Amino acid sequence: MEIVENKAVRFRTRNPGKYAVIPKHHVTQIPGGYEVAVYWGLDEMRVLKNLGVKDAPSPIERSYNWPGRYKPMKHQKTTAGFLTLHRRAFVFNEPGTAKTISALWAADYLMQRGEVRRVLVVCPLSIMQSAWMGDLNRSIIHRSAVIAHHAQSSRRIEMIQGDYEIVIINYDGLNLVADEINADGRFDLVIVDEANAYATATTRRWKSLAKIIKPHTFLWMMTGTPAAQSPLHAYGLARLVNPSGVPGYVTAWRDKVMNKITMFKWAPKPGSRDTVFNALQPAIRFTKSQCLDLPPVITQTREVALTPQQAKYYKLIKEQMLANVAGETITAVNKAAVVSKLLQISCGAALTENKEVIEFDATPRLNVLLEVLEETDRKVIIFALFRASIDQISTFLDKHGIASEEIHGGVTATKRGDIIQRFQNAKDPRVLVMQPQATAHGITLTAADTVVFFGPLMSVEQYVQCIARADRQGQTSTSVNVVHIQGSPIEKKMFDAMDKKVDDHALLSQMFDIELKGA
Repeated sequence: MEIVENKAVRFRTRNPGKYAVIPKHHVTQIPGGYEVAVYWGLDEMRVLKNLGVKDAPSPIERSYNWPGRYKPMKHQKTTAGFLTLHRRAFVFNEPGTAKTISALWAADYLMQRGEVRRVLVVCPLSIMQSAWMGDLNRSIIHRSAVIAHHAQSSRRIEMIQGDYEIVIINYDGLNLVADEINADGRFDLVIVDEANAYATATTRRWKSLAKIIKPHTFLWMMTGTPAAQSPLHAYGLARLVNPSGVPGYVTAWRDKVMNKITMFKWAPKPGSRDTVFNALQPAIRFTKSQCLDLPPVITQTREVALTPQQAKYYKLIKEQMLANVAGETITAVNKAAVVSKLLQISCGAALTENKEVIEFDATPRLNVLLEVLEETDRKVIIFALFRASIDQISTFLDKHGIASEEIHGGVTATKRGDIIQRFQNAKDPRVLVMQPQATAHGITLTAADTVVFFGPLMSVEQYVQCIARADRQGQTSTSVNVVHIQGSPIEKKMFDAMDKKVDDHALLSQMFDIELKGA
């Protein structure tokens, strides 16, 4: 594909007849075939894409001024161009590759052309201000925007029905106002960040999103971890973006990609990765190594023995809980309950059925944490799955004179923003102790060069996202260190399983990499 005088694209073919549908084209016979020249316009490039020309470039690269304080990188231009050519598409760029700004530039370009009037951004509550409004103010600040989050539903509806060009809303907020958005009818483009939240097509969340998507609506769904947990998780995403690529019912999709092992256990079929890849199209994928000069990520495991007290109760609780389900089917629910309780004991604090906290002697694990902190002069992020563990860690750090802050589900979005700002720009706090459920997505914490997992997580997507808080554009350290702290048998098994899932996810992601290189 060759660009001629910034006005046309030229390429070779043996079948020039199929391009006759494009009014502004010219065919020249050459030795071995034909040369086709097509006007370099957005509509023409979309037709070329539909005709199977993968490397058709978007004219955004010749006719857009890329506003804002940042000069776009090559992968950002490519991502933005890809989006302008597709009404519905996936962006699977890795966390930390600035895909938010790429999407905003693409949206602004379509708004300039008159194809899009209003944009609805759907994202986690935690990143509405820090990631989306922050990046909007650094790129397309000339567009009016509002965060549709308010205690009063009437105020939220006023924002939806107002004249704001860009409206940012969280998942649960969309559930509450989907009918009003549908009735408004002026949102031509919907951008969904951390799209794996819509992997299950039977949820209220998924149905609320599907309700506002019309045949003419642009829909761009973004996640750095496509189908990270299971081939089943691709179904909900594909039904929204590529409905013709999957069966009409999730059970048919399950039968296509999974083998039934037992009554309640399924495993991916051979070749399911290819099936998922084909369903999650059209898509673009960039890794950080492809577009950013980032330091290497070094992962290490710190073994820590359970204290006699922990070991005693670990064994007791395991025996008791397994006895409770004896004679019953061990479902995902009660299996998760067993795992959660064992992890709590391993980390040093467990909740009773009455929500009372029982603390265990976790001195060895906390001392390992102290050793990690002494090994770096820079700031450190600690991820802990349970609130009780976070409180325990904070008390320990305070006792040793180490300035720290907590972020968990009980901390308001405004306060989270203040804490993140101080962590990034001030001397203190040196340590940020966080719950991954509240902080895994979208925020930048490059002041830290070390990410510590106080124990394993339940989600490979959260795991990847947590590391990406430090491993992203703006990181200046010579390396990013990831530390796994493990002691109990269940922790070792979960970290091993998580590594395998990351590897499996990486293989799927590589397919998108290959596709991009071949385009």
